[in-house]
Amino acid sequence: MNKRNKNNKYSAFTLLFIYIFLSFMRFQNPPSNPISWDTFGYYLYLPMTFTYHDLAIKNKETIDKIFDKYDPSSTFYQATKAPNGNWVMKYSMGMAFFYAPAFIAGNIAAKISGYPADGFSKPYQTALVINSILFFMLGFYFLRKVLLLFFDDKLTMLLLLLLFFGTNYYTYAVFSGEIVHNYLFGMYALILWLSYKWNTWHRKKDIVLLAVVIGFTTLARPTELISIIIPLLWGVTGKESFKTKLKLLRKYKTQLFTFFLILAIIASFQIAYWKIITGHFIYYSYVNPGEGFEFLWPYTLKVLFSFRKGWLIYTPLMIFAVWGFYNLHKEKKEIFYSLFIFFVLNLYIVSSWSCWWYAQCFGQRALVQSYAVMAIPLGYFLNNLRKQKPWKKFVATLFILFFVTLNLFQIWQMRHHILSSDRMTFAYYIKTFGKTSVNPQYEKLLLVKRDFGGKPEHLKDENQYIKKRLAFFDFEQKGKHFTTKYSHSGKQSLKMDSTINFSPAYRIKYKDLTDKEYAWIRVSVWVYPVHPLSETPVSLVTTFQFHGKNYKYRTVNLSDQSVAGKLKLNSWNKISMDYLTPEVRRKSDNLITYVWYRGKKDIYFDDFKVELFEPEK
Repeated sequence: MNKRNKNNKYSAFTLLFIYIFLSFMRFQNPPSNPISWDTFGYYLYLPMTFTYHDLAIKNKETIDKIFDKYDPSSTFYQATKAPNGNWVMKYSMGMAFFYAPAFIAGNIAAKISGYPADGFSKPYQTALVINSILFFMLGFYFLRKVLLLFFDDKLTMLLLLLLFFGTNYYTYAVFSGEIVHNYLFGMYALILWLSYKWNTWHRKKDIVLLAVVIGFTTLARPTELISIIIPLLWGVTGKESFKTKLKLLRKYKTQLFTFFLILAIIASFQIAYWKIITGHFIYYSYVNPGEGFEFLWPYTLKVLFSFRKGWLIYTPLMIFAVWGFYNLHKEKKEIFYSLFIFFVLNLYIVSSWSCWWYAQCFGQRALVQSYAVMAIPLGYFLNNLRKQKPWKKFVATLFILFFVTLNLFQIWQMRHHILSSDRMTFAYYIKTFGKTSVNPQYEKLLLVKRDFGGKPEHLKDENQYIKKRLAFFDFEQKGKHFTTKYSHSGKQSLKMDSTINFSPAYRIKYKDLTDKEYAWIRVSVWVYPVHPLSETPVSLVTTFQFHGKNYKYRTVNLSDQSVAGKLKLNSWNKISMDYLTPEVRRKSDNLITYVWYRGKKDIYFDDFKVELFEPEK
């Protein structure tokens, strides 16, 4: 432990510099609306509870008005409709507790200043930005205290600078500090500090605070429960010390009971919410089957090394932090196992999420909160570097400077749309490496552009694709619902009425469909309506299925005004839809397409065709 230089002035001035720099940059680069996208979902608990008194969102018009006025995201994906008709928040409520000071301050400021006290107006947004700055300061304050336990003042100073300027945490602190990872970084710094305090003095107040911090961290993101490994394995160096730790825990069993009781109480907040809103004590709110955990097939290599979002590609400084676990094991074994096991489990969990690139972001944002932990092995790497030969120190220093510079430059590139936030490829990365502008021709090197708002998709430049017919249903064979009354080609068509809801469907596994990153599907069918389309609700459906559940579900509804206005009664009309395949959860997932009829009066279909457009390269 560092006992020298009690003033620790270098790290103190560095901390102050980072505080000032961050505050300046945040107000120089104000977000257009900090209460948006995922943050909107985490925050929504507060205004729906205290402003609108409608936590179940029974009046959906409230949300619609908020979207019309503040445009927080392209769709209302932050909540889903439960079977009982209530809307349930997708995200757990922990972040709402962290955002609460901003909501209270914003509410007071709005009423004083005359802004709408609706939970989303400018005073609330400004308060949330300030709140996020304060949480950042809290995190770095406790990180400094933790680092000074193990390193001297100058090395602590260097580590603070490297963690801020040398990693992708910079972009989430400076440009989007309201995001969950900025807040949880501070919570992990507190977990480290309190783990040290309790394992040193075994005081009840420390374990109570530790339980509160771990409890609300887990309430914010349930997977963060693995942070409990840090205090529980702190001080364990092997089999004998593990036995000693178990004896220690038994000795303080009352404190341990208090610890788990507090965790249970905090967890009960979410359980109570689920029970009240959905009628179930446990409710899985991530209802999109296209995303979920793949614990048996983690994407670890992609998470680490992919040029799309590889952690060690876009935050290469962390190579030295991972390396530093070797030095940590040699020099401070009593904390090695707690930190290393946490690191491995955290990486495994992050890598197991099917959307392993975590949407639009710079680098691996899901690992940012763990940087508080990673600062310690990074420190031991640098501490060991001091003892090396001058040429080794020189080479390592060059790499460190290069990695910090690269990090800041690539963040600049991302901000100026030179790097893509979710479509990067190796070829595009190489073409744009070190560039301050980008040739529009490089666009074709990126991953295909996908729309996540549910808007109609249209295939362009068909000549760049290889066309193939996948299926054609002409309904000429014998069948209960086939008729000779009308036909577009041949002699028969499919008659749908109250006795049939679904047409014959075409299905195929993605792995049998294409070996490319994506493909376009064009589905068409001829329809002969003999009654007004308002009386014959029917849809052309294309979707993918994971374990029988739909994702990227798209329809063309014939009763929609934009479609119905182009169709003629008592005449054959062609209906078609273009469908870009999603990033499938598994290659064995099925594409399925069919006609879905929900009316009672008769309507006729013929020549149902499915075509594949596969990219040439």
